[in-house]
Amino acid sequence: MTSRERTQRAVHFQGPDRMPMIYSNRDFDKSDLMIRDVSRQWEGGPRGAWGYQFERIDDTMGQPKGRSFNSWEEFKHFTPPDPRSPSRFDGAAEWLKKHGDQYCCAGMGLSGFTLMSCMRGFEELLEDFYAHPEEAAKLADMVFGFEEAVIAQLAGRGFDAVQFADDWGAQNGLFISPKLWREFFKPRYKRQFDLAHSLGLDVYFHCCGQILDILPDFIEIGVDIMNLSQPNIFDLEKLGRDFGGKVCFMCPVSYQTTSLSGTREEIFAVVKRMFENLGRPNGGFIGYMEEYHSIGLSEENYKHCEDAFRACGG
Repeated sequence: MTSRERTQRAVHFQGPDRMPMIYSNRDFDKSDLMIRDVSRQWEGGPRGAWGYQFERIDDTMGQPKGRSFNSWEEFKHFTPPDPRSPSRFDGAAEWLKKHGDQYCCAGMGLSGFTLMSCMRGFEELLEDFYAHPEEAAKLADMVFGFEEAVIAQLAGRGFDAVQFADDWGAQNGLFISPKLWREFFKPRYKRQFDLAHSLGLDVYFHCCGQILDILPDFIEIGVDIMNLSQPNIFDLEKLGRDFGGKVCFMCPVSYQTTSLSGTREEIFAVVKRMFENLGRPNGGFIGYMEEYHSIGLSEENYKHCEDAFRACGG
């Protein structure tokens, strides 16, 4: 079974030969899933294609700095990047051919709400949903419209999925009310996901934080792979009872707790608990490996995480 077949079977509950795994930051050749950025939002100079800047003071991805516009009056003159740029897919055909045996995702970079917050400022955007709802809607339509235009060009290129990266939760709950999320964002996501599915592509959604309130909504509108990056803040048994078999979960060993400070035995126990609760005998779980020395992940524990996923996944 190729990595592509294995992942497709896990995502669609069709019995993979083992648990697929994705590697980020290193060891890409071991990964069953590969991601190619088609958003290209960090190109175009220090401020990138969308006009904001990332400040990197360590080995993490950095923090957004330098907003794209400072007022809604200024926003009227803002020009987004061209989703149909002739160079957008340069090298994609060769990349897809190279990774033909792997499950290949078209990555949207930072997407949706997260991209909006980088452009406008996080606190300002949260206020705008109430103080300037029409302007916030125009920004959302610009960002989501750009993404839809890029997705529409994926037809027939050979990708297996569209990957979104859009964080919605703090440690204990959502950034906005579930009601506002459902009114403002849910219809926009649904259009994107419906478009992806109409092109034969799966939907892979990365989301940090406690998003239990809207997880049923994401499943309802078509997320196929849900990458929860903080499994330690969820009740895994309840998560499995309520949503196991309805979506393919993708999780790491917690970056906040066990992968950093756990013993080998504790890491193995956590992986076993995730696999048994979130996965099913016919699939439904993908192991997530990410190298995070910048926040204290030792080489030893990185290897323990890998060994645990391999041992548990068959």
